[in-house]
Amino acid sequence: MSNDQTSATPLLGSSTTRRQLLALAAVGGAGLVTAGAASSAAAAPGPGTNGEVVRLTVLGTTDLHGNVYNWDYFKNAEYTDGKANDIGVAKASSIIKAIRAEVGAERTLTIDAGDTIQGTPLAYYYAKIDPITGGSTHPMAAAMNQVGYDAAALGNHEYNYGLDTLRAFEKQLRFPLLSANSVDWNTGAPVFKPWVIKTIKLADTKAIKVGILGLVTPGVAIWDKANVEGKVKFPGIVEQAKVMVPRLKAAGADVVIVACHSGDSGKSSWGDALPYVENASAILAEEVPGIDAVLVGHAHLEIPQRYVTNKATGKQVLLSEPYYWGMRVTRMSIDVQKIRGRWQVVHSEATLYNSNVAPEDPAVTGAVAAAHQKVLTYVNGVIGTCTEAMSAATSRYEDTAAIDFINYVQADAVKKALAGTPEANLPVLSIAAPFNKLASIPAGEVTIRDVAGLYIYDNTLLGIVLTGAQVKAYLEKSAEYYKPCTTTGPVAADTITNANATPDYNYDVMGGLDADLTYDIDLAKPVGSRIVNLAYAGDTVKADARFVVAINNYRQSGGGNFPGVVTAPVVYNRQIEIRQLLIDWATANKVIDPKVFSSLDWKLVSNGSPITVTP
Repeated sequence: MSNDQTSATPLLGSSTTRRQLLALAAVGGAGLVTAGAASSAAAAPGPGTNGEVVRLTVLGTTDLHGNVYNWDYFKNAEYTDGKANDIGVAKASSIIKAIRAEVGAERTLTIDAGDTIQGTPLAYYYAKIDPITGGSTHPMAAAMNQVGYDAAALGNHEYNYGLDTLRAFEKQLRFPLLSANSVDWNTGAPVFKPWVIKTIKLADTKAIKVGILGLVTPGVAIWDKANVEGKVKFPGIVEQAKVMVPRLKAAGADVVIVACHSGDSGKSSWGDALPYVENASAILAEEVPGIDAVLVGHAHLEIPQRYVTNKATGKQVLLSEPYYWGMRVTRMSIDVQKIRGRWQVVHSEATLYNSNVAPEDPAVTGAVAAAHQKVLTYVNGVIGTCTEAMSAATSRYEDTAAIDFINYVQADAVKKALAGTPEANLPVLSIAAPFNKLASIPAGEVTIRDVAGLYIYDNTLLGIVLTGAQVKAYLEKSAEYYKPCTTTGPVAADTITNANATPDYNYDVMGGLDADLTYDIDLAKPVGSRIVNLAYAGDTVKADARFVVAINNYRQSGGGNFPGVVTAPVVYNRQIEIRQLLIDWATANKVIDPKVFSSLDWKLVSNGSPITVTP
């Protein structure tokens, strides 16, 4: 257990205010329980027991993605959303420390389920601008050390900046990074600590040993292929857990908790590109005996409390996933009882706490304050001007200059890199998705923050070769984002977008560089037959035509399960981040003029007539 048990703020200084905070913060699951007391649902003393029941508390976060403060670096303001969420590990820390004080730090463990060092300018700055490989301290290491974590699983985004950065981050932590299924390319041995056993010492009774196992979604193998190929392999979550859980039990673990960077849906975004399941937490609980609870991550969803029955033992395994970016904290209450001299789990339950009612922990914010100010200066630095405002607000349903700008910069970078290659004379297309509806570049002075807001992920750029038929198939897949529409409107955007819960980031807009790629999306036609009038430079695109397509690494590696891209020839891959390409382009050119790159290339139609869409 961590030795850092300092109360977060004066607000948390008394039992009354702590209880008030936790009562306000509880949002789902089992609800508040009496501190330190065994659940009424715990098993009654039976043969071979001494009747003693001890409650352990496991606190969890996941998908923090570089968020320390409740701050939106792209807006240069406090974070806000339509559901009144707050973000950041500083607020989560106040919840964590309040619970520790309530139930007893000596019986509490704090863990994280991964995706820590990527996702904000704060994280980017210390990976690329003032990299921790050069001696600086990563703000997430400083923050998490102040919280007092006992262990954290690796997430897939931990690999985004390469193994050197990840190893530097690992060295700065006061707790272990766990990943049982990140294994050496040649030997198959874990390259990070697979698990850790924490000993909870109790007066006048046998100590309780809690094993914490870390697992990561195996998609790292495709999403960060350039960083891990030839170095690290990623066996399936279930497959590796079947090897590691028995070892953990043999090492003396009475209780086994898995920090699993993998959702619970059983689905994968990569189709058949990998023989393993992306979101395997529920399958893990069902298939691998010996697991008592799973802290779920990766999916950016909220699971207050879910039970999965293990097929082999018939036992109920507890699953819980707190919301991402520090918006929630999971509290797992694990009741153990001595049966025939061994501690066994007899009951478990979970509660989620909303960080929006908590103050920021000054121990955390203080540790990161200097880094935060440095990054604020960085992202607010002026790098050029824009001749007219560009907004991404309507990019889900109409052609916008904002998305055209991304496609232009991507395609231009690929075309320049292809000079002197066999593909140099092929027409270059590009794809981009409306990642951030709130993004805009103002008329007048433009900052790094403005440009970075258009592209909120640390994706890198690739170039692949597709045929005309594959381009059409790709666009047909993208058009699945829309619901059917047999009227020309006006129709509200929310009534025709996000069909089958397809997220905005899985809707791609395609454009041409040296000539326009034009097409209509006819929502009156069935899925698979919606792309009409597909043309390049005014001529109908032939099935056997060849194009180079600028594409991000997430999409090229199977993210979103778009057809043709995973097996397409790769002709460009310099591992340059797209967001930085946009910043570099604006810095070099000084002036962003939509007239240079923007045109009306695509539109929504119904039976051939344009649809009027309202926000």
